[in-house]
Amino acid sequence: MTFYSKGMRQKILLSAALLHNPDVLILDEPMSGLDVGAALVFRELLQKLAAQGKAILFSSHVLEVVEKVCSRVVILSQGRVVADDSIDRLRELMQLPSLEDIFAQLTQERDTAAAADRIIEVMQS
Repeated sequence: MTFYSKGMRQKILLSAALLHNPDVLILDEPMSGLDVGAALVFRELLQKLAAQGKAILFSSHVLEVVEKVCSRVVILSQGRVVADDSIDRLRELMQLPSLEDIFAQLTQERDTAAAADRIIEVMQS
């Protein structure tokens, strides 16, 4: 029986998804487990496929990667679309520097600093 690392399994799954040259790709956390080199190649591959007119739905919780890979984002909060635009336009409209800041502004219902303080209090008691 052969066991593959998480990164190798991810590469196999991505290869299978691309094998038949689909016009539409639906990817959920596709860079999970990839080493830095493979992630850089995959990011470049996605940009080239998009330039060829492929439709790519890229779902991720890693917003730094989303900023580098995606030209347009849809932000969901509690099952509702709260933003649907280009990252640059969202930065301009919300006057915030990063997608993480935009996401936090649109989706956070509580003060994250206060929540972190409460966790620290519990840890130290």
